[in-house]
Amino acid sequence: MYRPPAFREDRIEVLHQAIVAYPIAILVTSGACGINANLVPFTLRSDAGERGLLQAHIAKANSQLADLRAGAEALVIFQGPQAYVSPSWYPTKRLHGKVVPTWNYVMVQARGRPVIIDDPDWLRMQIDALTGQQEQYQPEPWSVTDAPASYIEGQLKGITGIEIAIERIEGKWKASQNHPAANKAGVVDGLMAQNPLSPMALIVHSLADSKA
Repeated sequence: MYRPPAFREDRIEVLHQAIVAYPIAILVTSGACGINANLVPFTLRSDAGERGLLQAHIAKANSQLADLRAGAEALVIFQGPQAYVSPSWYPTKRLHGKVVPTWNYVMVQARGRPVIIDDPDWLRMQIDALTGQQEQYQPEPWSVTDAPASYIEGQLKGITGIEIAIERIEGKWKASQNHPAANKAGVVDGLMAQNPLSPMALIVHSLADSKA
């Protein structure tokens, strides 16, 4: 991933926090039929190994399963907040006009070799973990046990588990760090004018002390 120094993020705890906050990722593999990519929700075991362990499941009918079974390296792309940045938000536009539009975004890329798991107990554990992770924010959380056991057993027969021990992980936080303080403030104001709860505005503000 292209990462100018101002935008690099390598702190493992920050990368893990982003994965947990934005767990649906693009799973990219390459095989006999070329490059394959699918959106897949992951859970993360941050305590496993040096860089963490990603766990997920996909449908057995998914053609990407053949690539995963082959054991070649997989790329998992997690995307966090993103926002278009208008040059009209920069005070320096009025000074010299040497500004252009850009896009701010957060991205984490993890790489590792997938392991396929067909064990029903593991699959149940994974869907319990994934469901619990997401349902905790609901006013009336749904549990896997709310559905008939026979129905869940039937659903499990149609999926296959995936584990990816993270071998390499890197992040990119592109949040106007390469601009002077006045421009950063202008970006925060512009984003908040569009959405007072803008996640990217918060990120730009939190990184405002970074070297311009």
